[in-house]
Amino acid sequence: MMTRLFSEGFRVFFMAAGAFAVLAIGYWLLLAEGMVNGSFAMSGTEWHAHEMIFGYATAAIGGFFLTAVPNWTGARAAPERFIAIVAGLWLAGRVAMWFSGYLPEALVMVVDLAFVPVLAAKILTQLLHRPKPQNMILFLLLTLIWTGNLLMHLEWLGVADTLMQGMRGGLLTICAMIAVLGGRVTPAFTRNAMIRAGREQGLPLNRAWADRAGSVLPILLAVLVMADVDSRLWGAVAVLAGVLCLIRLSGWRFGWTLSQPIIWALHLAYAMLGLGLICFGLSGFGIGSLIGAQHILGIGAVGGMTLAVMSRATLGHSGRALIAPAPVALAYALIPLSLLARLAALHLPGQAMLLWAVSGSLWCLAFALYLAALWPAFIGPRVRA
Repeated sequence: MMTRLFSEGFRVFFMAAGAFAVLAIGYWLLLAEGMVNGSFAMSGTEWHAHEMIFGYATAAIGGFFLTAVPNWTGARAAPERFIAIVAGLWLAGRVAMWFSGYLPEALVMVVDLAFVPVLAAKILTQLLHRPKPQNMILFLLLTLIWTGNLLMHLEWLGVADTLMQGMRGGLLTICAMIAVLGGRVTPAFTRNAMIRAGREQGLPLNRAWADRAGSVLPILLAVLVMADVDSRLWGAVAVLAGVLCLIRLSGWRFGWTLSQPIIWALHLAYAMLGLGLICFGLSGFGIGSLIGAQHILGIGAVGGMTLAVMSRATLGHSGRALIAPAPVALAYALIPLSLLARLAALHLPGQAMLLWAVSGSLWCLAFALYLAALWPAFIGPRVRA
């Protein structure tokens, strides 16, 4: 079973992402309630933000890239030994962060920063097998994620005041990945499903100008935030990027997908990306809540899209039908409910702790359902359709 777990990137990393999603948020709830004391050097809020961005999300990204890039380029897939090594590096980063209160910060930084460069080096060799500009941009995005993580550690190390730049820049870089990759797979998967169903007209519509600008601006936004430019500048870019996301989404035939959870989950997460970017941009002008915008992006866009993509890729690459099992379909619906509860906490401060607990519990339940339903696909042999 252990050999099979490392045989393909999606198995260990998508399973680890789901397990960590439950563990990290469950522990965060206990921490917020004062039921446990953190063993990390930074504040609980900083640990929570860091681990959801550079822990949970990077596991999902690692599994996706190790699975998808060889298919795109025709390069040889990473061997079992490499997958085991990078999975170990990812886990070492989580352990180092968990026990950072007992370890030198320099050591914590080195251990936590090790995973992405090793992953990126492997992905680069695969991308160079058949280099295309639209794929090579993924290496830039991995570099930006690593940079955001570095900026957070530099403040914990006491050499710079860059924690918020790193945290927000890392989150926005992952959102840029969703804009780029989600902008490819969402209309493509929708189109394929419609064709399989016998529909030949009214297929998803892509607007080239919106696709190009809608991919470039989110990347630019992440760079501007990391560079700590005037908030009105990155605010304007964020609003425009969000509007472009919604323009792109409007042509992808969401209404047709309502009977297929495995597809509408992609559409819903992309809508959360557009909404979150607009709210994030408005916060740059002092309008609305920056915390609320970050959670729309973190829970709705990142959580929703990673859950949708991980479940679909797991089903497809394990030989199973591309139909979301009932527990997974329910998990898709729980993510936006988790977001609504978290946003409600901002407007009902007297009930904030209760609403945090509701939001976190819904999130944990969603990923527990995902793990339970797809466990055989993670550890079992590939099935024959």
